[in-house]
Amino acid sequence: MSLTVETVQAALKGLIDPNTQIDFATSKSVKNLRVDGGDVSLDIVLGYPAKSQFDAIRKSVIAVLRELPEVKNVSVNVSSQIVAHSVQRGVKLLPNVKNIIAVASGKGGVGKSTTAVNLALALAAEGAQVGMLDADIYGPSQPMMLGITGRPESIEENTMEPMVGHGLQASSIGFLIDNDAPMVWRGPMVTSALEQLLRQTRWRDLDYLIVDMPPGTGDIQLTLAQKVPVTGAVIVTTPQDIALLDARKGLKMFEKVGVPIVGIIENMSTYVCPNCGHEEHVFGTGGGQKMCQEYGADFLGSLPLNLSIREQADAGRPTVVADPDGAISEIYKTIARRVAIKVAALSKDMSNKFPNIVVQNT
Repeated sequence: MSLTVETVQAALKGLIDPNTQIDFATSKSVKNLRVDGGDVSLDIVLGYPAKSQFDAIRKSVIAVLRELPEVKNVSVNVSSQIVAHSVQRGVKLLPNVKNIIAVASGKGGVGKSTTAVNLALALAAEGAQVGMLDADIYGPSQPMMLGITGRPESIEENTMEPMVGHGLQASSIGFLIDNDAPMVWRGPMVTSALEQLLRQTRWRDLDYLIVDMPPGTGDIQLTLAQKVPVTGAVIVTTPQDIALLDARKGLKMFEKVGVPIVGIIENMSTYVCPNCGHEEHVFGTGGGQKMCQEYGADFLGSLPLNLSIREQADAGRPTVVADPDGAISEIYKTIARRVAIKVAALSKDMSNKFPNIVVQNT
């Protein structure tokens, strides 16, 4: 019996992507499938960045196909292809930015900025081109967390080049003011400044732009959610009831303006004593999962209350960079893949598929 494309596709239909829990055939990840006698070659193209998973996926595909008695040689190439997805109605996508992910909390002090920068670095570590927009005009923290100093260059009029830290393109009001300069601005000025940072930064071919949103759900946050082309929002909370109360408000704000909720991250979920190993739920337990159940959102993962996370961020080398192979970095990377997978499942942006219609007098 000769080997056919259909036989290979049937075999791949039984192989589940460990990240999406969908088989590679159904997810249409199999590309360029060729069968020549007993030789099989194909590409697995993932819709999300997962460089750390490529080798394991390649080996699993080869192992499944070698179980077919007709197969002699198997060649598999695994890669990622990230596309742009649709945003709120009436808001145009930014040039050179495929997807914007807002990281919000509704409340300060829950570790949102630290989570945002490690999420961005984790996406980059998995092979994506990533930018970081520090939207907290009153209290910018990303310059310190990314270890970036100096002022951005301006090559073209009314534009500025992104600063770069640990491979991330970054823009922040913190690059333009002195560290101890207070931002005594009213709401309209803050909104205008943020729009300038967003639109006048010359982003370079970004797969994802992570926006570290300011805490709260007031006029500034609502204006940003309406004017910034956001693909999806990630909500960061702690298990504490008061944090969950404000996180719910943040979630509802995005829902009102038509921004999909990618999921919820529970930060500071547990503390493990480094000396005796005793585990303590300092801020309560199960709050993030309960909120997900209430609102039908995905639980993206939980992060521990750990001294190293704070120390590494304060030193300008966040955990994913300072300890890339550590257990906490692996949590961040797992969460990053889940975020990217959720984004990949959203509706694709089709605006560039339609021709421009020009009406001329003839």
